[in-house]
Amino acid sequence: MDKDNLDPNQVRGVVISITGQIAKVQITSRVYPFPVEILTSEENLAVKLEVFLQSGATVLCLIISKPKDIYRGMTVIGSGSQLRIPVDQNVLGRVINLFGEPQDGQGPIPTGINMPIYSKAPPLSTVKPSREIQETGIKVIDFLAPFAKGAKVGFAGGAGVGKTILMTELLHNITLKHNGISIFAGVGERIREGQELYQRLSEAKVMNKTAIVLGQMNENAAIRFRVALAAVTIAEYFRDSYKKDVLFFMDNMFRYVQAGNEVSTLLGTIPSEGAYQATLQSEVSQLEDRLVATHSGSITSIQTIYLPADEITDPAVSVIMSFMDTLIVLSRSVAQLGLYPPLDLALSSSSFLSRDIVGNLHYETVTEFRKVLDKYNKLSHIVAIVGESELSPEDQVVYNRAKKIINYLTQPFFVTELQTGKKGAYVPRKDTISDIKAILSGKLDNIPAQKFMNIGSLKDVKAN
Repeated sequence: MDKDNLDPNQVRGVVISITGQIAKVQITSRVYPFPVEILTSEENLAVKLEVFLQSGATVLCLIISKPKDIYRGMTVIGSGSQLRIPVDQNVLGRVINLFGEPQDGQGPIPTGINMPIYSKAPPLSTVKPSREIQETGIKVIDFLAPFAKGAKVGFAGGAGVGKTILMTELLHNITLKHNGISIFAGVGERIREGQELYQRLSEAKVMNKTAIVLGQMNENAAIRFRVALAAVTIAEYFRDSYKKDVLFFMDNMFRYVQAGNEVSTLLGTIPSEGAYQATLQSEVSQLEDRLVATHSGSITSIQTIYLPADEITDPAVSVIMSFMDTLIVLSRSVAQLGLYPPLDLALSSSSFLSRDIVGNLHYETVTEFRKVLDKYNKLSHIVAIVGESELSPEDQVVYNRAKKIINYLTQPFFVTELQTGKKGAYVPRKDTISDIKAILSGKLDNIPAQKFMNIGSLKDVKAN
């Protein structure tokens, strides 16, 4: 192109090096790109480089398109825009990637409203904390770790303890009774999980009010690092423009942090605690602060949190957990006992478990159960050594009642019916509370503890 005909306001540059998912661009124009602007190529508009870090005339960019399309010496131009994604009704019932491209084989997505994936958290004056409990139909969650609309819920656990299954069950149960919109973000997880989720939601006939945004483990770190923000943008649009209550599911929040860490390593920045990026706190905050309830509507976010080596004190995990209102910890030792869902009853907690929110009956029943559980944990050490028969009659009663409640809090899931052969159960919160109250009162002392395993409500015990 003739240099005399170049637009003086057009950002132009040349790729001078490529390292992994990072491209270094030398700006040759008088104007510079703004942060997170997309640079592309006149010879190939599919090329997308996101401005990440600028030092003088040198710009470091994240390669978010196919790396093979980029080469050293390539001329790039500014697009004048951030990365944008379709956000309106056209994405419902669809599976898309970071660029809004269909991944479900159902044809192109009709042209509609596109929005940039970056936005600020809503002003504090518009945030509206919710006190309305969201029923899940999962006994152990509704009883010990309830959450309200607009809350942030974390499912923390190591590899293979059932985080994704529990979240999928939650999505299934709430979506069936939920009149709003559901958004699912698959970040750095297995490809087959996205396929299975799509099939389950289609079979349950709830896919028509769900949008799935995928950036799975086969994608490069730059894409995995941004796909969560793209999904949040869709959730925000339905909350603010359609005034909907939105359910936001993310699998896995730790992979989002991990992708940021990979990008940081490629940039050569100095790591912080535990070899994580120094910007860890701000990156998590950038996402979490957008997931709130406002006067327009709410975003209830449910996120899985992978625990590396089952270590709950990992620095990245600690940062993520600090944003959660309700924390559900899955335990490998509980899973080995055959108790599903395998919640750690002592570590799982909720900020909504107060009299003012859940009511007197629920609060008092949980308080009484906590006392019985504490006594049970102490007695378990004695039973392991000398046997249950050596306990005093009073201790035997407490021990057995606690054991019955622990077994009662297991439950067959709808999403695992094919694997287990057991029909899934949805148990209303009021039934869970009254059932546990009945066990604590001694009305069911004559029924063996084994009868309480993998049932719905106590009606199933009486039926058997």
